[in-house]
Amino acid sequence: MTVPAPSPNDPPYLDGLNPPQREAVLTTEGPVLVLAGAGTGKTAALTARLAHLIGTRRAWPSEILAVTFTNKAAREMRARVGRMIGDAVEGMPWLGTFHAIAAKMLRRHAELVGLQSNFTILDTDDQLRLLKQLIQAEGVDEKRWPARQLAGLIDQWKNKGWTPEDVGAGEAEGYAHGKGQKLYADYQARLRQVNACDFGDLLLHVLTILKKHRDVLEGYQQRFKYIMVDEYQDTNSSQYLWLRLLAQTRKNLCCVGDDDQSIYSWRGAEVANILRFEKDFPGATIIRLEQNYRSTPHILGAASGVIAENGNRLGKTLWTEIDVGEKVQVIGVWDGPEEARRVGEEIEQVQRGGGSLDEVAILVRAQHQTREFEDRFIQIGLPYRIVGGFRFYERAEIRDALAYLRLVNQPADDLAFERIVNVPKRGLGDKAVEKLHRLARAEGIPLALAAARILDTDELTPQARRSLGNFIGDLARWRDRATQLLHAELARQILDESGYTAMLQSERTTESAGRLENLSELARAMEEYETLGAFLEHVSLVMDNEAKAESAKITIMTIHAAKGLEYDTTFLVGWEEGIFPSQRALDEGGLNSLEEERRLAYVAITRARKRCTILHAANRRIYGQWTSSIPSRFVGELPPEHVESESSMTGGASLWRANWSERDDPFAHVGRGEGRGPGWQRAQTTGQFSREPVRIVEARASAVSLGNKGRDDMAVGLRIFHQKFGYGTVAEIEGNKLEIDFETAGRKRVMDSFVQPA
Repeated sequence: MTVPAPSPNDPPYLDGLNPPQREAVLTTEGPVLVLAGAGTGKTAALTARLAHLIGTRRAWPSEILAVTFTNKAAREMRARVGRMIGDAVEGMPWLGTFHAIAAKMLRRHAELVGLQSNFTILDTDDQLRLLKQLIQAEGVDEKRWPARQLAGLIDQWKNKGWTPEDVGAGEAEGYAHGKGQKLYADYQARLRQVNACDFGDLLLHVLTILKKHRDVLEGYQQRFKYIMVDEYQDTNSSQYLWLRLLAQTRKNLCCVGDDDQSIYSWRGAEVANILRFEKDFPGATIIRLEQNYRSTPHILGAASGVIAENGNRLGKTLWTEIDVGEKVQVIGVWDGPEEARRVGEEIEQVQRGGGSLDEVAILVRAQHQTREFEDRFIQIGLPYRIVGGFRFYERAEIRDALAYLRLVNQPADDLAFERIVNVPKRGLGDKAVEKLHRLARAEGIPLALAAARILDTDELTPQARRSLGNFIGDLARWRDRATQLLHAELARQILDESGYTAMLQSERTTESAGRLENLSELARAMEEYETLGAFLEHVSLVMDNEAKAESAKITIMTIHAAKGLEYDTTFLVGWEEGIFPSQRALDEGGLNSLEEERRLAYVAITRARKRCTILHAANRRIYGQWTSSIPSRFVGELPPEHVESESSMTGGASLWRANWSERDDPFAHVGRGEGRGPGWQRAQTTGQFSREPVRIVEARASAVSLGNKGRDDMAVGLRIFHQKFGYGTVAEIEGNKLEIDFETAGRKRVMDSFVQPA
């Protein structure tokens, strides 16, 4: 359709809309895909479109299906439309999230899938309890095949729109040697018996009803004259199939989304849904919202340069009328602690310039990265908040580990004893713990001592007595080791020998993998303190240092949690290969995962309004070991005209130089689009970016004292010194790479420019 030009007679909801936004509002008939780039005002267009449909009497509020991804977004849309057109919006029963709308439909037709209309929606705990019962009845070892793993598989199948009959043998092999499909069927049957469903069922059951009962489907197709969907790039297969069925008759479907911001595949989102919209709905109108109202041209240019490396995208070019502003800063530092110090200094400079801490954000790829910044900010007195999760020392797995350490350090710590006496499960039920409390109160002794004494009685069952005895014995052994081992190594042994590490490993979920990373970071943090007691005292001070709620604070969060938010100043930290892009993601998903990681980089950069700083470190402590780090390939994909780079390395290194050789590149097979070579990586050299063909390989810090000359003073048997690993002896030499036997760190492979003759 031809969109009319702005007129003085236009309704108020069209005021201030740019031409593409007006087109998105006024193109009411037929399928419409609105590709809304970051910060391009898609919410304004979406709410104005809804107001237009109602205000022009194209449909009654009850004839519009409007789907959002969060309850907050639904409330915001209802409020904004209400301000535009008044009380009419209150009659919109079909405005809400996928699950809320599906639940309403399912209660109307519950009997068609064997339920009653008053069915219960199970929470995660109830779901796991039911699955454990079924696993036990099937004779499966739940320790080897945990219920949480099966719950994750079932959720994946439901997100794909699969009933138990749809699960093939190959998929079923993922759990208990092929028993996954049967347990899924048993689980669904059991849910029907107790008149319940889980969240995945809300859409799956409705999808089943629409497929099998033509009259129900036609009823909804006639009811909904218009369908609108926000964040379409985040739909899973089940949601996609549900929408496609409902829209087949009238085809008045308007989907708003951004394929460049599809970052949730780990929870079932399929970017392919938005990419194939034109194929699903031939003749669809594609509208691109490209004028950005948030960020400066340099920030947009940097983000666009990175995302352009992806092959599977519909494509758009963001632009803005905002002043050019500062270039994106790329800073190379020596290691993680210096990264935290540098960010702290930069934030203090923002404060001195009159900026508010509420407008500053630090975005990390993984939760465990927050710890170093939290400790630094506590040390220098900068208040902060963690968004989308707990502060590092408040996370459940960290509190569990700290409880073990507190109990080793102080046997009378009853709160610590209570927390971990049955974590992991040791067969000590509430009754056994209650008896310990009773004895401790009666004799005025700590719980740990009461536990030791009760072992000499018949108060407990033989199994409970045996389990408690093993636990008390473990505590005694760990206390003895505390005088012999470094406390970080003690922590690792406690977590392994207690079964805590194995408990998380057995879950085999993304969440449990993240918890294991957090525990590794905890042990690493302990190495910075002379004694276990000193470390525990530090943690207590950190936990007690929460600033008042009303004060301005720095925001620390993952990039995933930052989607939809914006800040004047952002710090994007840890941009190194293996951290970002995530090595685990690349190993599991190959090219698809690399493209999603790149979309995540795009989201991260576009959170900034005025200033964006990217940091990468030459060295990282990973799982307790110092590792030479390589700048992320995404750093190399930043267009040089939008970037200013610097290196602030300590330890004698002041220039950062990257030498690339695809022959050694562990990631060379990832990221090659069709018709393209291995890609291009820009290497940072003396503050500039030069374009060189290749991927990531080796990074060299060139010491000033060497004047960037090659090393001819290295020889096998030479005693050397490394800033982090200490003293060692050269064992092998291969070009500029050295194999060195360090006195305390063992054998390491390092670059010659990182060492000096001792």
